[in-house]
Amino acid sequence: MSKSISTVAFIGLGVMGYPMAGHLAKAGLSVRVYNRTSARAEAWTAEHGGSHHATPREAAQGADLVLVCVGNDDDVRQVTTGDGGVLEGMAADSLLVDHTTASADLAEELDTVCRDKGIGFLDAPVSGGQQGAENGTLTIMCGGSEADFDKARPMLDHYGKAVTLMGPAGSGQLTKMVNQICIAGLVQGLAEGMHFAEQAGLDQQRVIDVISKGAAGSWQMENRHKTMIADEYEHGFAVNWMRKDLGICLDQARRLQARLPVTALVDQFYADVQVLGGGRWDTTSLLRRLRAVEKR
Repeated sequence: MSKSISTVAFIGLGVMGYPMAGHLAKAGLSVRVYNRTSARAEAWTAEHGGSHHATPREAAQGADLVLVCVGNDDDVRQVTTGDGGVLEGMAADSLLVDHTTASADLAEELDTVCRDKGIGFLDAPVSGGQQGAENGTLTIMCGGSEADFDKARPMLDHYGKAVTLMGPAGSGQLTKMVNQICIAGLVQGLAEGMHFAEQAGLDQQRVIDVISKGAAGSWQMENRHKTMIADEYEHGFAVNWMRKDLGICLDQARRLQARLPVTALVDQFYADVQVLGGGRWDTTSLLRRLRAVEKR
């Protein structure tokens, strides 16, 4: 049995990684951090203690567990297998967990590299957004071996409310793709419903109060309808990141010969939002797109 985890490294302190790493520090673990913008890492250590380092490799040295939460496949490669990456500093029998939403191909690639070095690996994308990260209520979908999952699970439980092993390496990323496919169609449906209610002269809040208690109810409806009514879109996962994720989904679907007509259409709607200047708006800004179309 591998030794228990006492020292962890966290690579990537964005809106998700910053609070996730914070939960580990609050749990009493020794946390070593790296962030591309060093001021962010300095702010984190000022708030939570631990130590910040100049490279991912330095942060990973002496860590039993290394967690990565960055932007995309290229970013993951840079901080793992690239020059100065964590794999240069990790010891055999340590464990690498990638929380980035990335491709299943990358997960399989990292799994092979890690196994060759005697290092465990899990792909473990998350769902729940910034709010879930801050509240420690993320859903975490994992791919890898049962042994590596059992080793990482107590750490992931510090910020995850539902932590599940989905299958071998890559399975976590494939499950996250399903998650994003479902969200895309759901948010578009919510946007259309609220737009219809508005055009029909109905009280949108009263409509939501009624239909949210029935079959139309969803997390998105419950948590985002007020900001949608107010036409405010600074409260969640950004359109730019959603398009990145949907691109991964659509690429994988082509290879699997899976048909995703609604997902492909909503991806183009998000492209329209980007044209409106909304790349950093949250994903419910599909409603603003409908309002903009109506004004033409």
